Formats: sequence, C-alpha cells, structure tokens
Amino acid sequence: MEPRTHPTETALLSDTANVQLVRRFLAALASGDPDSARQYLHPDIVWHNVSLPKVRGIDSVMRILRGSSRPGVGFDVRLHHIADEGTAVLTERTDILIWKRVRSEFWVCGTFEIEDGKILVWRDYFSNRDVLWGTIKGIVRAF
Repeated sequence: MEPRTHPTETALLSDTANVQLVRRFLAALASGDPDSARQYLHPDIVWHNVSLPKVRGIDSVMRILRGSSRPGVGFDVRLHHIADEGTAVLTERTDILIWKRVRSEFWVCGTFEIEDGKILVWRDYFSNRDVLWGTIKGIVRAF
C-alpha cells in the first residue's frame, strides 16, 4: 500500500505555478512546519481572517504560525476546490484547528494573491458560527 499523500500535496498536471505554490504552502502548515511555509510568503504579506484585524508583515505572521505548531496545537486542511485567475488563487476547504484532543473543523474560502512567486495577501472567509459549532463538536468528540 502506498503512503497516503495529503490532498494539498497532490499537484495535478493542470495546476499552474500559483496553484502549486498555495498547495505547497498549505501542506507545509498541515505538516506542522511553519518555517518551511515561510518560503512561500512575501516579506510584506498581509494575512486577513475577515472579521478579525489584519496581520501585516512576515515577522508578525510567522509568530502566529509558529504558535500554531507548539506541542498539543496543530492545523490540518482538507482542500475541496482550488482554482486561479491571473495572480489570485481561490480555495474552498475545511480547516481543522487542533488543541490537544479537540479538533475544530469548519469551512473556509480563501483567496491568495501572488506577487513575485510569493503569497502577498492571504484572505480567509469563514463563519464565526461555524467555528463555534465545529469547536463544540470537537469537544464532544474528544470526551
């Protein structure tokens, strides 16, 4: 039996360079390796979880990403759809935030704007209600 590959790692022949970049970025995050993910980020990155304040600059973004890879904390992703147009890559996915035994799963639509082969803008749209509901379900499943 072949090893299971993460869906974000499975590049299709039709993937553009920008789509491959986003797949690799999400795969690095899911593998718990934020320092590897850094190579895909523009120094002037803006990360915006819509409805929350924007995080600006590589150092600020990396502080958050490194915090999400501490022992007992993690991230995973199930990529449902990915497409690009010009310099924008759109994703529809399920993000999984992990805290010890609790796995909070919720739907996310993400936009990645690429400049000079790096992610300049990372914007995620999600429902706070879905995050709360995913967390409640994760707590129930954990205990």
